[in-house]
Amino acid sequence: MNSFDWLTHMGIPQVDNFDIVEIKFKGGRKEYYRNIDYLELNTGDPVVVASNPGHHIGYVSLQGELVRLQMQKRKIRDDDDILKVYRKASENDLERWAEAKNREIPTLYRTRQIILELGLKMKLSDIEYQADNSKATFYYSADERVDFRELIKVLAGEFRIRVEMKQISLRQEAGRLGGIGVCGRELCCSTWLVDFKNVSTSAARYQNLSLNPSKLSGQCGRLKCCLNYELDTYLDAIKDIPKVEKPLQTEQGPAKLQKTDIFRRLMWFSLNNESEWQNISCDRVSEILELNSKGVTVFNLQVNTADEIENLAAKSTLELVELDKKFAKKKKGNRGSRNKRNRGRNRNEQQAQNRNQQKSQENPNSQSRNKRRKPKGPRPQNPNVEAKGNSSQGPKDQGGNKKNRKFPPRKNRDSNNNSSKNE
Repeated sequence: MNSFDWLTHMGIPQVDNFDIVEIKFKGGRKEYYRNIDYLELNTGDPVVVASNPGHHIGYVSLQGELVRLQMQKRKIRDDDDILKVYRKASENDLERWAEAKNREIPTLYRTRQIILELGLKMKLSDIEYQADNSKATFYYSADERVDFRELIKVLAGEFRIRVEMKQISLRQEAGRLGGIGVCGRELCCSTWLVDFKNVSTSAARYQNLSLNPSKLSGQCGRLKCCLNYELDTYLDAIKDIPKVEKPLQTEQGPAKLQKTDIFRRLMWFSLNNESEWQNISCDRVSEILELNSKGVTVFNLQVNTADEIENLAAKSTLELVELDKKFAKKKKGNRGSRNKRNRGRNRNEQQAQNRNQQKSQENPNSQSRNKRRKPKGPRPQNPNVEAKGNSSQGPKDQGGNKKNRKFPPRKNRDSNNNSSKNE
């Protein structure tokens, strides 16, 4: 119905035209017939074609060299048994065909009632009467095998026609019923799509689509066939996208991947599970992953790696320089204080020696007197009084006694102890 003949204006000689034409019937069904009589046909003309048995009426949808390409696509050879085109449809043929089509809706309703009475698990979707009103094709869908031999007997006896049962899938059912897709165009299955390939949810994952069944499903209830159209392009583009399995480690916090734009090569990250996202290029993500694998925590997601490495190197050199200065200053201070103490000690010793020499020159007998003088020993204590460990601690007053003493002096204490003993 929407086939475009792009070879119409090519000026191909009439002798070389392909003699097989494509005829379209109800529900988007297309068949190929041979134009033996070389009738002058145009796209959209109604023609009478041979059928088994009888004849049927369809519309010309395509002719010429494009038909050869379509037959190669469907793997139909020229030497196969191809039925022929009888003639162009006349008004009488179209009237009889209209009468046959008027029987389709009542037959559909009555057949569904018979299916319910027989208890068959099948869904009848459409009926197509042949133009000569001699045969009807019943299209149904079912999940399991159905034994419809009894149903054929009932239908043939009630409608007085030849019955043909044909099972179709849910996608083919949607193609026969037709409709408008979310893209605003007619369904692909009812216009040009011939074979239906398997569509999996992985196709939606590769394209970063939300796994929402209401958005991914078509009118047939299955995944949309158009998910496979751009899958190969996405698979080629996704090869250069880095795989982020863990959050990126930055000094501002872990960065978690939220979204990826495959064709623009941008990736969005959120820091510390915040609502604001930052977008960076895929090359930058690869650099951060490489640095994280080496144990380096980057400063920011937006900084380039070259600047980052320079900053890290400069930072490390500054830290080393500051540590060296601090260590050298501390070492110099220790050496200076030590020298200062040594100089002070030497000066005191020199002054003491000078004083002793001066005293010895002034009074030569003092040295012999000092030699004869006995050194003072410890002061004798009373054996009856226990010595306390903290008696030598604390500051002393001018009399040699400790300050803030709560007990009486030693002499008084000894006298008190003796008096108590005597008593």
